[in-house]
Amino acid sequence: MMIIHYTEVDYLFKIGDHIMYPMHGAGIIEGIEDKEIQGEIQQYFVIKIPMNNMQVLIPLKKIKNSHIRSVADDQAIKNILDIFHNGESDSSLTWKQRYKINSDKMKTGKFQESAEVVRDLMRIQNDKALNSSEKQMLDNAKKMLVSELGIIRGISEVQASNLLKDPVAAAAI
Repeated sequence: MMIIHYTEVDYLFKIGDHIMYPMHGAGIIEGIEDKEIQGEIQQYFVIKIPMNNMQVLIPLKKIKNSHIRSVADDQAIKNILDIFHNGESDSSLTWKQRYKINSDKMKTGKFQESAEVVRDLMRIQNDKALNSSEKQMLDNAKKMLVSELGIIRGISEVQASNLLKDPVAAAAI
């Protein structure tokens, strides 16, 4: 049974909003429910993450610190895809420096920083094999970027992935 209460975070998100949850991907707020966990009743956002076919519960009182954000808009997509296809990469970093910087970028959940991680790692991968840690980071970052592009544009993951491969298609958005 879903019980909806009004709180100070109501202005942040509402049921039906498309959100981006860092390290998990794009999702939809399906509800707000009271749950008893370890003897304490709290209100939780119920978020469906289609990319992993997963449901996440986040306590309302922790939502501000979760780095969840609304998905980007169409203008942001255009800017991000331009940065993705035309932005500069720093090739002077060692893999350890790059991994630390990229990990920090991914934790922010910012659309642009996720796109930069994918762009830079894809460029490196085109020149040489990535180590297993960076390969896994690229796979995860790409899934999150594709999931957000897909939700924003209402397109499949395959179509969203093609926007990353094809600068002409990306420019046509």
